Amino acid sequence: MYLMSITLGLLGLLIGSFLNVIIYRVPRGESIVSPGSHCPACGHTLRAWELIPVISFLIQKGQCLNCRARISWRYPAVELLTGMLFFFTATLSLRTETHPFRLLLNLVFIAVLIALSFIDLDTFRLPDVLTLPLLGIGLLGAFLIPGNPSGWESVLSALGAGGLFWGIARVYPQGMGLGDVKLVAALGVFLGFPSIFLAVFIGSLVGALVGLVLFFTGQKHFRQQIPFGPYLAFGAIFALWWGA
Repeated sequence: MYLMSITLGLLGLLIGSFLNVIIYRVPRGESIVSPGSHCPACGHTLRAWELIPVISFLIQKGQCLNCRARISWRYPAVELLTGMLFFFTATLSLRTETHPFRLLLNLVFIAVLIALSFIDLDTFRLPDVLTLPLLGIGLLGAFLIPGNPSGWESVLSALGAGGLFWGIARVYPQGMGLGDVKLVAALGVFLGFPSIFLAVFIGSLVGALVGLVLFFTGQKHFRQQIPFGPYLAFGAIFALWWGA
């Protein structure tokens, strides 16, 4: 069991490297396929050994070998985060004898949540190019793959949670965007009822606590916007692992 978990954790490191490309390029409207990975400062095309997750960052001492520009610590952080979440998800799923394809679906879910979280932190946007496919893949998996939630439970959870957030966005558009609505609907598809409301509760609680800390430390001002996506993702992963 642990061999499989470790294998998927290592796969998570590789996926995390690709997520860094998505996080950087999607908000800019760039292709995630072409051109190949390169230094954003000088355009130096990265060689294979410069793309090894985490290790390349350490070997290069956090610098581009061509122009010596600093490489953000966030690149290895995203890789490590993805690897760790893949490992723990696999471990818990194997213990509960989750269907292999349901495990694969959950790993896709987590990978997209990581990308959305960092994009939201950077841009205060949750792009449709990620939220809508996540919603579609989740619905397809719910109907075709054995396990919880079932297909119609996913549909009802998405409509219930997404509808609730849509109502909030209509009443208070300054505090809730349609991107959040689509993300919550996708969370409902993957988590079902009542786990979706646990995820929203945890995300809201953690977001409020972090917001208070930022306010009292002077890093944020009252009514200043904060991204909600990362906190929803945190609550969703918690609910995915341990349920209601």
